[in-house]
Amino acid sequence: MEPVAIIGASMTQFGQREGEWIQDLLAEAGIECLEDAGVDADDVEHLYVSNMASGEFEGQTGVPNALAHDLDAMPAYTQRVDQTSSSGGAGIYAAWQSVASGASDMTLLVGGEKMTHKTTGEATDVIASLTHPAEYKHGVTLPSFAGLTARHYLERFDAPRESLAKVAVKNHKNGVDNPNAQFQTEIDVETALESPIVADPLRLYDFCPITDGSAALMLCPESVAKEYTDNYALITGIDGATDTHVVHEREDPTVMGGVVESGNGAYEMSGRGPEDIDVAELHDMFTILEFLQMEGLGFAEQGEAWKRVEAGDTERDTGDLPINTSGGLKSKGHPLGASGVAQGVEIYEQVVGEAGPRQVEADVGLCCNVGGFGNCVITTIMEAAQ
Repeated sequence: MEPVAIIGASMTQFGQREGEWIQDLLAEAGIECLEDAGVDADDVEHLYVSNMASGEFEGQTGVPNALAHDLDAMPAYTQRVDQTSSSGGAGIYAAWQSVASGASDMTLLVGGEKMTHKTTGEATDVIASLTHPAEYKHGVTLPSFAGLTARHYLERFDAPRESLAKVAVKNHKNGVDNPNAQFQTEIDVETALESPIVADPLRLYDFCPITDGSAALMLCPESVAKEYTDNYALITGIDGATDTHVVHEREDPTVMGGVVESGNGAYEMSGRGPEDIDVAELHDMFTILEFLQMEGLGFAEQGEAWKRVEAGDTERDTGDLPINTSGGLKSKGHPLGASGVAQGVEIYEQVVGEAGPRQVEADVGLCCNVGGFGNCVITTIMEAAQ
């Protein structure tokens, strides 16, 4: 199997995109990615679109076919990839498979979601539909799970409430240097701790926003990549896994089994371990998830991720493992189908040295995209081409 390379990436402005719809956002990212990679649209053989709910949000289906038309990429094979809030990571996996299998020599992945035209209640209800019916009928939402898990974690591991606030502070600080982030404003711990309660003990600044946006990646075999550029990234490890759909059935609510399994699979494929990762993008839909993924991926022992945050280990400029240099979902925004792709864009730019003011010293990077409350997870490891 020939190594799979990434030769181009793009990300639209995330936030409230008034007057623009899912097709506009997808086309914007797709065009920019084609230009970044230097690839003609008619050279694209497979076109994947990561999207969770265009039908529910806009009444729009058939988005991959429409995108192929908009990009003039016919007769490329098209497919929509839906894996709830991990649709973007699942799209990376599908695009990787299309190239690794030999079925395609040029695969374009575009992820996107249009959400902000709905009220907060309407958008939350669409997102909540991914929970198990047994829990959904009782009104249990993802913020509910986050609040319950956060309280359990803080009490069980004697972690200070401020440690979660510091995750939000860090990611907002990183987002200031991301021109495409939804929020480009710093906050302090006091502001985070005094914001309105959403799901006790979690407050407003512990949650990511509702977002419009799109992101894209261009994948091809390494031999083809060398025809376009000397500066590309390789996907050296990737894996996906699921955990129980009913969250309360898990033996330990602070262990995300899908994160553990997908991380182990990606490490095994790449021949790398947690100690080899220079930079990581984690799915911080809620601040507590950054702790749980750090531990599931082996960046900290169980119950000790908060200690690494308190020590500053995850800071971009001073830490030995910068996490969410993009601003994360917390600051960058969370357009469901685009988020996992945007994680991939950040790690790609970090390992090829194109992250601008966010740049850290990184040859190996990891991104972890989570669906629901750990129901499904994809972990991807990228490395700079040698």
